Amino acid sequence: MTDYAVVDPATGETVATYDTFTDAQIEQAVAAATAAHRDWSRSSTADERAALLRRAAGLHRERRKALADIFVTEMGKPREAALGEVDFAADIADYYADQAQSIMADQPIAILGEGSALIRRDSLGPLVGIMPWNFPAYQIVRFAAPNLIIGNTILLKPAPQCPQSSNAIAEIYRDAGFPEGAYANVLATNEQIATMIADPRVQGVSLTGSERAGAAVAEIAGRNLKKVALELGGSDPFIVLSTDDLDATVRAGVDARLDNNGQACNGAKRFIVVDALYDEFAARFVAAMADVTASDPTLHDTVLGPVSSSAAAERLQEQIEVAVAQGATLLTGGSRNGAFFEPTVLADVTAEMDVYREELFGPAAVLYRVADEDAAVALANDTPFGLGSYLFTTDPEQAERVADRIEAGMVYVNLVLADSPELPFGGIKRSGTSRELGLLAADEFVNRKLIRTA
Repeated sequence: MTDYAVVDPATGETVATYDTFTDAQIEQAVAAATAAHRDWSRSSTADERAALLRRAAGLHRERRKALADIFVTEMGKPREAALGEVDFAADIADYYADQAQSIMADQPIAILGEGSALIRRDSLGPLVGIMPWNFPAYQIVRFAAPNLIIGNTILLKPAPQCPQSSNAIAEIYRDAGFPEGAYANVLATNEQIATMIADPRVQGVSLTGSERAGAAVAEIAGRNLKKVALELGGSDPFIVLSTDDLDATVRAGVDARLDNNGQACNGAKRFIVVDALYDEFAARFVAAMADVTASDPTLHDTVLGPVSSSAAAERLQEQIEVAVAQGATLLTGGSRNGAFFEPTVLADVTAEMDVYREELFGPAAVLYRVADEDAAVALANDTPFGLGSYLFTTDPEQAERVADRIEAGMVYVNLVLADSPELPFGGIKRSGTSRELGLLAADEFVNRKLIRTA
């Protein structure tokens, strides 16, 4: 049975297919993860686990070109962006290796009485990670690295179109010296994943993906009383209230919308511009978007490649067409060639239209004109999502005030594309329930054990 296949979105060619694991292979993987947790996790120190993770970081860097080539083929990521993703994944692994002692250090508690008390962090056991296709290395390492430092073991299910990259990354962890069962790639069906989550040996599940997938996994996890972490969609606002350099602000908006071919859950998607700046911002933004041409992702100067598949391009085109039929104005783009989609900008979108509450997962943006700060905040918050947000203003007091009012897990002020290993990533509302990256990620799947001594 084959559910996993690499289909090059730039050409439509099926490059490779992989057989789904048998039930026996799944059982072997769960048993190995359980044994590794019982033995290796309990006997190894945080420093020893950190040393292995540093080796994995080094292997990412050594194999960066080969990994990048796989990403380009699997999901159409421009080659330079793919190389950058590998480097970022290595940086994340190094960060958690560097933070191993901080993560695992005992935390004393000032008690009301005699004696002492502390919190000690212990691993939970095997974890299932369900990964998306849009960041084949970054998504994996931000889940795996903190949990391997803690001593949890990893059962990693890749997206169906990313088996080649996930196999290559599993090989990195093996070659770095992690023992059998500490990290395993499982090419499982949805039904097999449900069985794994229900397995009493598995202690938690993390999913990055769609709302629909998140709801399904959370239901199974809840039914089996398992810890679940969800990183879901987003429709992040890009709010422009004032600027000293409109061209730079426009450039930031284009970069934030077209990053990863427009397929980032925390990409800027709704551009909310105060009335005094709207006309000029809109004119320059539309021109800058129209100036970008989707092209061969293997070329070093490509900014925008194809979306992940022809089916994804069809879904995006349908959303645009429905929006226009419902009264939105198409300012540029809207067409596709296979999986290559033109940079697209909509305006005149109202709350009655479907696209008002949808996520556009591709190189498409919506422009909104607002009267003032209050209207900008109200529109920014009028969404089922709450992942990230971007705020541009020259007024520091306004920046602090508006950042406090935005309903989102992250607010970036006067900058974009500023993710870093130490900064927690995550959202609220229908964007998810957890945090990855930073030290907060190390508290998602851990037993914070109280030890009270007389």
